[in-house]
Amino acid sequence: MGVSRETVMAALSGIKLPGGGDLVSQDMIRALTLDDSAGGISVRFVIEAPTPESAREVAPLQPQAEAAVRALPGVIAVQAVTTAHGPAAKPAAPSLKIGQHPTPQQGGPQKLAGIDRIIAIGSGKGGVGKSTVSSNLAVALARQGRRVGLLDADIYGPSQPRMMGVNRRPGSPDGKIIEPIVAHGVTMMSLGLMLKDDEAVIWRGPMIMGALQQLLTQVAWGNLDILLIDLPPGTGDIQLTLCQRTQLTGAIVVSTPQDVALLDARKALDMFLKLKTPVLGLIENMSTFCCPNCGHETQIFGHGGVKADAERLDLPFLGELPLTLAVRQAGDSGTPIAATDAPEAEAYARLAHRLIAGGMA
Repeated sequence: MGVSRETVMAALSGIKLPGGGDLVSQDMIRALTLDDSAGGISVRFVIEAPTPESAREVAPLQPQAEAAVRALPGVIAVQAVTTAHGPAAKPAAPSLKIGQHPTPQQGGPQKLAGIDRIIAIGSGKGGVGKSTVSSNLAVALARQGRRVGLLDADIYGPSQPRMMGVNRRPGSPDGKIIEPIVAHGVTMMSLGLMLKDDEAVIWRGPMIMGALQQLLTQVAWGNLDILLIDLPPGTGDIQLTLCQRTQLTGAIVVSTPQDVALLDARKALDMFLKLKTPVLGLIENMSTFCCPNCGHETQIFGHGGVKADAERLDLPFLGELPLTLAVRQAGDSGTPIAATDAPEAEAYARLAHRLIAGGMA
């Protein structure tokens, strides 16, 4: 019996595939040619797998296929090639999902590896400049030689990306660990870096708590002397979760001297007391306003109210910070005033020095 296409295909049908079937039944033989020469038949064919992955599995069968055809009477040469029908599948890009229910945690508040001190910066009321204080204090501490991290825990209204001048998305090579951004000498992370500028976060409490847990434990903070956590205003889920799950060195409360702001600041102080979080001190922000044109000083929100509360509660008063146009402009431009040599930076430098001297940073 002579060599024909049918006899070659019959021989190849005897090569069984690992997943079942054979080379012929799975339609994997392509470009079969038979060249008749004086000495006999030369056979060429291609074993075409559907994917590169399956081609790797089939490749060990190529010598068997060649041997089966070479055994046919009249065949003097066999040449086979194994290939794949389509391109290799692109590896899936790591996908990090922020915002999920928190995972259970046993044993009470936990330390964060590599971080010496964690200080929460809170306020009872919004609009008192807490985020401005946080960013400038972080930069001021970094300029005085501290390894500083800044976590924007205001999930609903993250502002640190704008104030720190960061607009690039953090990396996550494995879809699990987040690589934070470094700006002005500060290692920082914010949910705002994961969202579009005008994208709202519409989550219930468990999602918020899960996001905070991720921002604390899945960020590669490295070794830090101090991590500042910029809290949202009020006494809600974020504050409760943070104090119950993380070992805090303490908290700093920021308020303006205005009576309405002080009412809410006292609630924040009471919250930290009930959650057994030490209050390291109070800061009076927007304490005075100095007119840049005439130099006249005005106490727009009153003056001295925060210091008086600190004395009444026997808590440290960490200092007064002025209300200035330069501070606002610097924050909006993405370069905190503390990162400059402007006169307005001095107040934040003094505040940082006081924390370092007191062993708090």
